[in-house]
Amino acid sequence: MSDASSAADSSAARPPHPTKTQLRVGRLVKAHGLKGALKLELYTDDPNGRFVPGASFTLQVPDSSPWFGKSVTVREFRWMNSHPVVFLDGVDDRSAAETLVRAILWIDQDPSAVVEEDDAWFDHQLVGLDVVRDGDVIGRVVRVDHFPAQDLLIVGLGEREVLVPFVKAIVPQVDVAAGRVVVTPPAGLFEDLPADDDESSDAAPEPDDTPDEH
Repeated sequence: MSDASSAADSSAARPPHPTKTQLRVGRLVKAHGLKGALKLELYTDDPNGRFVPGASFTLQVPDSSPWFGKSVTVREFRWMNSHPVVFLDGVDDRSAAETLVRAILWIDQDPSAVVEEDDAWFDHQLVGLDVVRDGDVIGRVVRVDHFPAQDLLIVGLGEREVLVPFVKAIVPQVDVAAGRVVVTPPAGLFEDLPADDDESSDAAPEPDDTPDEH
């Protein structure tokens, strides 16, 4: 999924819940060259429009990072050997760029904006939806977490939460208008698997310490 929802590292602190809707638009994956450039992993269909000079992004980084709580501003965006590369204000050499590797870039978005891409939703559209399995409501989406491999729907089930991979095989239907998502989870995702009945039957009998009668 582009802009709307489809790579926070497990070590990255989740950004604070803002009053404005925010969208992930990229991740800084590698320092490039000696002048502070950074290669980008894009989560937007319009990188040339998003990364214009002067565009500002909120950073998602671990709370131990010197960049925690800060934002960055684009100085220049270009393509190098088909790879998107960005230069940021105040990042003037490779050492500075390396302190930003793996940071995720977020941008404010108008909450009323319409997502035109199929199978793409803003996080705020998903949070609060009922989670339905086999026709029954079993929980509610409490947040969406973004990781490099895939996105996760965090589903509240009473006092506990379950991490549901946001993939078509497990979440085949999202109906924002109806206020629900349909899930077809594998066994054990929402509940503990039952004990294997064969284990007890196949277990060797306990030795009988009773002495033989003669």
